[in-house]
Amino acid sequence: MSEYFSANLRSLCAEHGNISQICREIGVNRQQFNRYLNGSSLPSAHNMRRIARHFDLTEAQLFEETASFERMLRGVLPQVGKTPTDAFLEPFRGQQKNLRRYIGFYHSYFCTPSWEGKIFCSLIRIQEVEGLITIRSREIATSPDKSMHQISRYAGFVTMRGNRIFVTEHELAREGSVSNTILYSAHRQQLKYLRGMTMGVAWRPYPHPYAAKTIWKRLHERITAREAIAACGIYPIQSNRIDPTVRKHLTEV
Repeated sequence: MSEYFSANLRSLCAEHGNISQICREIGVNRQQFNRYLNGSSLPSAHNMRRIARHFDLTEAQLFEETASFERMLRGVLPQVGKTPTDAFLEPFRGQQKNLRRYIGFYHSYFCTPSWEGKIFCSLIRIQEVEGLITIRSREIATSPDKSMHQISRYAGFVTMRGNRIFVTEHELAREGSVSNTILYSAHRQQLKYLRGMTMGVAWRPYPHPYAAKTIWKRLHERITAREAIAACGIYPIQSNRIDPTVRKHLTEV
């Protein structure tokens, strides 16, 4: 039966990918886990319960004859061990090495139908939280005649695929919208500007989806939080407070 266990465990790991990540999530030492995989050792009762719970199986199922176990994985439990949340977060795990150099504060610039003919500037923070690269953003805008004031906050996750940065955020409000952004830098060592496209939902004159160019400008460490927030808002396209590189990216065809 022990040979069935090790073979079944190898099948589960092949299905779920990164073994180091699996060990961290279960709370088992990697070297010890390798002995489970090669059949030289069986888990203690405590670790057996942990492994079964992680993959959403019973302990008895882990010792089933391998051919029967494989049929179960392919048929009855095709998504064994993964909740919808696990599946969603999978692309965002293990991104610290790829994205650590992008951690910091940015001003995000884009044009939105909510403020036609204007450039919108919001504040972005990328940080590492519990092994994930996360994003928090704040939008603050007041109409020129002071009749409307907008404050929106978003939170989400960041991942990298190839040389593209993918951002998914949700608005921290009841029934808030979800936005997606894809960014790239001109070359690997250039971190001052990130260019790309963003997609979201305009909130005025009525809610409707839109896509627009965006450019993020990294903020210098000497800029205070008060200064960074004060710079958020809506600007005329030709405003002298808009960086020429930002204006060029947003307006060129």
